[in-house]
Amino acid sequence: MPSSIENLFRISDLGPLSQVVIEKTNTVLSQIGINSDYLNIFRTIILFIGVVVFSMILWWLSRKVMVLSVNKLASKSKTKWDDYLVEKRFFAVIANLVPLIFMDNLIKMVFVNYQLLASFMIKMIDVVIVFVLLIATLRFLSTFQKILSEKESLKDKPLHSYFQLGKILISGFMIILGLSIATGQSPIYFLTSLGAATAILLLVFKDTILGFVGSIQLAANDMIRIGDWITMEKFGADGDVVEITLNTVKVQNFDKTITTIPTYSFISDSFKNWRGMEKSDGRRIKRALNIELNSIQFCSSETLNKLQNIDYLNQHIQNKETEISLYNSKHNIKSEFLLNGRHQTNIGLYREYVTQYLKNNPNINQNMTLMVRQLPSSPLGVPIEIYCFSNEKDWAIYETIVADIFDHLYAATSYFDLTLFEQPSGQTLSKALNKLS
Repeated sequence: MPSSIENLFRISDLGPLSQVVIEKTNTVLSQIGINSDYLNIFRTIILFIGVVVFSMILWWLSRKVMVLSVNKLASKSKTKWDDYLVEKRFFAVIANLVPLIFMDNLIKMVFVNYQLLASFMIKMIDVVIVFVLLIATLRFLSTFQKILSEKESLKDKPLHSYFQLGKILISGFMIILGLSIATGQSPIYFLTSLGAATAILLLVFKDTILGFVGSIQLAANDMIRIGDWITMEKFGADGDVVEITLNTVKVQNFDKTITTIPTYSFISDSFKNWRGMEKSDGRRIKRALNIELNSIQFCSSETLNKLQNIDYLNQHIQNKETEISLYNSKHNIKSEFLLNGRHQTNIGLYREYVTQYLKNNPNINQNMTLMVRQLPSSPLGVPIEIYCFSNEKDWAIYETIVADIFDHLYAATSYFDLTLFEQPSGQTLSKALNKLS
């Protein structure tokens, strides 16, 4: 891209074709009676109009002929990359270079007698060429990003962040090049000035720098991927990662809203990634039933006889009674009084029932941890916690399985003479007061 005007002093310095055009134009203008004092002005105007018109024709031909031909070839080819270049209008941008390069090479001839104007025009055209090349480069990078994002091994990588950084660096380089052409200063001059303004740039681009550092750490440590289900309570995010950029991570929540989170927040703050659950063999169920303390009691013979009708408990009750009888006999314990010796409790049998129920439930993964445990009592009663894993990980199916399990367990408490704890409602208090009155 010529931008120097050192050779714009004489017509003899131009190329042979340019010299011929100028001489022929001068001859024609002289023959029609143009005064020699105005010859240069009229010749410059005519040549400028001619160059502009011819450049517009070239622009039209390059857009209509070259671009359409390339688009047709791309549509017939079996590869995808050329289709993506067409989709991003890469060739349409490249077509703009044809008339610009034509004007850049002929502007010396047009303004051969007006050096300052020629210098200005050449610089402006060169700056436009740099701008067109920048747009073409950015569109090519967008195409390259799309091609890479379709590769199975790269689908979950934050490619958008890396390409964003590349676009920023290239844009910065092109801007410096454009300023260098427009002012005539060396690019080193602007880079030196840029170094002096580093503190200001660090302040202005703080979020971009932090985002870049964050995106590198996220990728290096494989902390999040596109498609991961994450929960970040600080930002109210609970859904799937749909985009990772240099500055932000977009999460589509399950209510279809979009939460935008600064990339660096995934390094500085805590969040939950459910990828491990999705890759495992089951999804955890961890929930407790609160039993009222007053409903817990030793089991009488009548209660044991009644509970022996439950298939899951029949053999257990018999084995346990045999074990307890042997223990009490061995230690000469008068078992008629329930506080003496060992006796089964309704809450203990309920825990055993829940355990057997879960072990025989086809929706529970029997190869993973399965536990029914009693937690420390609280003002809300005695928690009986169920800890196991469902076979299904799909959210909707999982919730149905959990609901079915606890529907059954809630209903089963009454058979063990157990009462579930719940905070008294206004209606409950009203009924109690009515009974007292």
